[in-house]
Amino acid sequence: MASLLGRRQKFFGGGDQKRRRWYDDVDKILWGVPLGLTALAGGLIASTQRQASYADWYDHWITAAVGMALALILARLPLERINSLLAPLYGLTVVSLLAVRFVGTSALGAQRWISIAGFHVQPSEFAKMAAILLLAGVLARYPIERPVDLIRPSALIGLPWILVFIQPDLGTSLVFGAVLLVMLFWAGMPTPWLVLLLSPLVAAILAGSWPWALAGWIPLMTYLAWSSLPWQRVAMAVVVAIQGLFALITPYLWLHGLKDYQRDRLLVFLDPAKDPLGAGYHLMQSKIGIGSGEWFGTGLLQGHLTKLRFIPEQHTDFIFSALGEEMGFLGCLLVICAYGLLMWRLLVIARQARSDFESLVVVGVGAMLMFQILVNIFMTIGLGPVTGIPLPWMSYGRSAMLVNFAALGFCSSVARRGKANTEPW
Repeated sequence: MASLLGRRQKFFGGGDQKRRRWYDDVDKILWGVPLGLTALAGGLIASTQRQASYADWYDHWITAAVGMALALILARLPLERINSLLAPLYGLTVVSLLAVRFVGTSALGAQRWISIAGFHVQPSEFAKMAAILLLAGVLARYPIERPVDLIRPSALIGLPWILVFIQPDLGTSLVFGAVLLVMLFWAGMPTPWLVLLLSPLVAAILAGSWPWALAGWIPLMTYLAWSSLPWQRVAMAVVVAIQGLFALITPYLWLHGLKDYQRDRLLVFLDPAKDPLGAGYHLMQSKIGIGSGEWFGTGLLQGHLTKLRFIPEQHTDFIFSALGEEMGFLGCLLVICAYGLLMWRLLVIARQARSDFESLVVVGVGAMLMFQILVNIFMTIGLGPVTGIPLPWMSYGRSAMLVNFAALGFCSSVARRGKANTEPW
């Protein structure tokens, strides 16, 4: 009788316990936020295409389902096994970006896609994830302890960055820079060095906008080099030379380094009214659409500007404007808080990772996502220039969706392996 009772308890009670363990093991923030955003995005994409003869909302969800399956597979894969594949991965990344240059498909003034079996694949999206894995492997093996240690990771990411920049894809190339700086900092680079790495960009901006400010900026960077770098006199001379070089070549880069539409985007960011029916049209209509949503929005599938397609490419780069019009300020705030919660969770996972390599991968993913979120939202509300950076899990795009879910799988793998150091979620 006791044996029968034990078997019954094992059959019934044990099953419940197993189900509870499976539910407890699910990272509700790491998986719930992206899935919730993807579901919401499908409705918003459908709203942007009510007057069109095509519909991408179901394709958005189908791609998400494929990406979710990929993420679940990667979540079971220990990241340490990828270390041996980093060199072939780097080679494949460079080859794919070179292929875009020679056999790529052009659209909207840029050559960024390769057509494979009728599908347009964007290698630069996959290159971002590859760059994160490669940098994590290098920085885990060679931490940043001396200025010379910056050469290896910078050279590693320099080639794919150049290949993406000349497509031209300025937005994605900026993602590479943001990922590099954040991962260098996480790998032990001192904060003054981070400021010095960013200083040439600031010098270029000042040279083009307020040249008189260079009189204070260059001496400040020179002092920072003297106080934080070895070989002080050499470091000061190098910093002054680099600052001056970037200040001098800024006019040339403005005229010859950027395409006409890229220069127009930067100019209309400062004053969209200069070209309200041309380069400034996207920005002005996006701000009008978000503002018309007020506190609670017009309701899903009820946005007037969205319905009449006043905002071009709204289902991709400008999906946040549809959110603002139909879900209002509170809907936007909820989505932003969801992104913030996801970033906090990634930071926790990175701190509790079992190895430097795993920690750096998660930090790199967080830097990639956060940069894209900030730039996309800022450009739709007029706080930044228009760039072709999608909003993670919300903007329509097959390649970006697959890469985001793959990144999610890698982070889930790190979280699962570090589970002993954390409480269940």
